[in-house]
Amino acid sequence: MTSLQDIDLRFMAAAERLARRGLGRVWPNPPVAALIVRQDADGAPLLVGRGLTARPGGPHAEVNALAAAGERAQGATCYVTLEPCSHYGRTPPCSGALIEAGVGRVVVSMLDPNPRVAGRGVRLLREAGIEVVVGVNEAACQQLYKGFSLRITRNRPLVFLKVAMSRDGFIGREGEGQIAISGPLAMRHVHGYRAAYDAILVGIGTAVADDPQLTCRLPGLYERSPVRVVIDTRARLPLTSKLVRTAADVPVWVICGHDADPGNVEQLAKAGIRIIRVPAPDGRIEPGVAITALAARGITSVMVEGGARLADAFLRSGLVDDFCIVTGAVEVGAGGIPAFLNGNLDTVLADPRFQRVAAGHIGPDRFIHLKRNGA
Repeated sequence: MTSLQDIDLRFMAAAERLARRGLGRVWPNPPVAALIVRQDADGAPLLVGRGLTARPGGPHAEVNALAAAGERAQGATCYVTLEPCSHYGRTPPCSGALIEAGVGRVVVSMLDPNPRVAGRGVRLLREAGIEVVVGVNEAACQQLYKGFSLRITRNRPLVFLKVAMSRDGFIGREGEGQIAISGPLAMRHVHGYRAAYDAILVGIGTAVADDPQLTCRLPGLYERSPVRVVIDTRARLPLTSKLVRTAADVPVWVICGHDADPGNVEQLAKAGIRIIRVPAPDGRIEPGVAITALAARGITSVMVEGGARLADAFLRSGLVDDFCIVTGAVEVGAGGIPAFLNGNLDTVLADPRFQRVAAGHIGPDRFIHLKRNGA
């Protein structure tokens, strides 16, 4: 006979998988999922409602799941990946909705990472006589909400650095703009990554040299393209660039210095670009300054896809949480631009700050996924 603990773990794992569908879509809110489960006539667990947190201003996961379950929610168990909120914001508190619906039991994966409210939702539910279990599948949900937690506790988003390089260690060739480094399967993989992040960030050098779109060009996922961010100290992003020309479809933010050319700033703003001004001593914007500015505007996760200088700056800053290196099967040869300013792939892999968590092949290309120790 299946134990209650096994049932809890199975449904919470399903809720965590469902919640991942909301990554990159609901910031600054966390992508929460909720399942309403009750016993059928034979005593077996039956899913009667499920819900995801909607975009800001819309209902939260618990409310959507309760709406789907209707009267069947009374006496049922609610599995929710993050502690139900206990405060009034744009929407009423979810803990109150669960109490009003008459659920008999609530299983929570992890408490709210905000120390000012952590445990408050659980306490309200228990005071209403509802049984509450906390900590089921917690490690998985802690990873799921890493970016949300970092924004709450450290005023910065999760940083994922992606570097694509040729077999001989280059990211391109001088004066040739974008060249194909990875194969089509690896490119699809990268576009899938993009859909899971709130923002994608490049430097002005990459924006000018490669004229990238930085969208998610997989079937059905274009609307999940992240906010496109350019670190551009002097606000010199060309008005003719693909980024500017598509800003009405997918938002583009330019992080520039306070001393950026006023004329450039005005033209970019008129073209629909959001301008974010930050300190830029010595004409440089530090990675920590840039991502703090993004966090202040709701971003919980950012994918860094710039060139060697930007990658080096982020690695030196100590702010990289996840790091993926894709090595293509092609060779660039003479005139190649090195992927790393300091050392090579072996140097990066030997960095004691990171541990290898995955490696393999995507078609002919090789990938290595590193994670910062303690992240």
